[in-house]
Amino acid sequence: MSSHQANHISFGTDGFRGIIARDFTYDVVRKTAQGMADYIAYKYMRTEKPTVAVGYDRRFMSDRFARTLAEVLAANGLNVTLSSTPLPTPAVSLLTAKGYGLGVVITASHNRHYYNGIKVKQNGRSAPPAVTAEIENYVAKAVPMKPSGAPLQVKDFRQAYVDYLNSKVPSAKVLNKLPGKVVVDFMHGVGAETAGEVFNSKNVVKLRDRHDPLFGGMAPEPVEKNLQELVEAVKKNKAMFGVALDGDADRFALVSDKGQYMTPCQTGPLLLSYLLSKGAYKGKIAQAVSMGFLTKRIARAAGLPFEETPVGFKYLAEKMLHEDVTFAVEESGGYAWKGNLPERDGALTALFVMEMAVKTGKPVSALYAEIEKKYGKSCFVRRDFTLEKAIPNKHSFAVKIKKKLPKILLGRKITETNTIDGLKIVLDNDWWVLMRPSGTEPLLRTYAETDSQENTKKFLDLAFKLVEQK
Repeated sequence: MSSHQANHISFGTDGFRGIIARDFTYDVVRKTAQGMADYIAYKYMRTEKPTVAVGYDRRFMSDRFARTLAEVLAANGLNVTLSSTPLPTPAVSLLTAKGYGLGVVITASHNRHYYNGIKVKQNGRSAPPAVTAEIENYVAKAVPMKPSGAPLQVKDFRQAYVDYLNSKVPSAKVLNKLPGKVVVDFMHGVGAETAGEVFNSKNVVKLRDRHDPLFGGMAPEPVEKNLQELVEAVKKNKAMFGVALDGDADRFALVSDKGQYMTPCQTGPLLLSYLLSKGAYKGKIAQAVSMGFLTKRIARAAGLPFEETPVGFKYLAEKMLHEDVTFAVEESGGYAWKGNLPERDGALTALFVMEMAVKTGKPVSALYAEIEKKYGKSCFVRRDFTLEKAIPNKHSFAVKIKKKLPKILLGRKITETNTIDGLKIVLDNDWWVLMRPSGTEPLLRTYAETDSQENTKKFLDLAFKLVEQK
């Protein structure tokens, strides 16, 4: 997220974001573009400079901000191509795996309509923290060049993305074999731009695919409270399942045939279990520290290595690029697996679930019941607390609480305390709670998972008490 100082741009878990006309203005976009150009000029002083692809989502003024950014980059002598249409973020990531050295997307992802932002892509995924930190330093000192007025290169990139999706899960084959209806909720986001071709079938019911820069008055974030329309449509159409994509179409959410919202701690195991049934995988299962124990239990049963990373898909992407990773998952609805880009992709995940329905012939609720029977129940809840003031140092906060922990919580032994991103406490039966201060806002994010709503609530209450005693 952005900080509120006009001149300071900071790339958070995935990109810089700010409120339009306050933190996110034409001046900020020009300054950021110049910072990127200066970074490229320095980094590629002796080698050929990378070509840049610029995309944007369906938000208010995203197309104009994208053009402004592209004009500044072009004024610096860079070879820039601007997308002629709104484009899903994973499509821009794809371009950076197919010839473009750098991708930039104007998007504020799942945030409310009055936000906009910038994401930087490289090698098929979000630019790593080392790159965005360097760009931040150049942006702080940047003096934007005036655009030359020369016409920009503009291209329609949608077909390249559709071709990529079809090369991974042939949609025409899968969609026509679906044994029932499926509802796809685009939440008025950019996923609908390529949907006509990808989800073109009488078996697919499309929801909220109209371009609405206000996103129907809610944040285009595929979490339970925003998906009532999808739940109703699944029940009404007696669908096999429903899926939702966020504003820039990289996140994914699932609703079962019973109209039940599946948490990422339930969806992740479902996808992983199906993936492992398709072949012999030896690679690591990697997940964000805010993810659950079912994926861990599946990895254990399959004899696969397992590792947790800080929150933010860029950390998982790095692992996928440099190590043998079979499956990567984060709690905010990001899923990726071997054989694809090291990037979360809502449309690809939706097609994968459709393939799963065709191949198994079973509805989502039945498939999940099998997982529950084998690996246990998962009741995951995330709760955000407002604090009196922001906690600036996440690590020292975690260490302070860790020192005061008793040996037993909820009548179980503590077997692990993880401080890579806040403090995660794991009990001897795999139940866990994570306390993660925002760092920029007076907010504490708490996440917990046990075998029942009652126990999860107890664990979250306990976590808040531990923070109050700090």
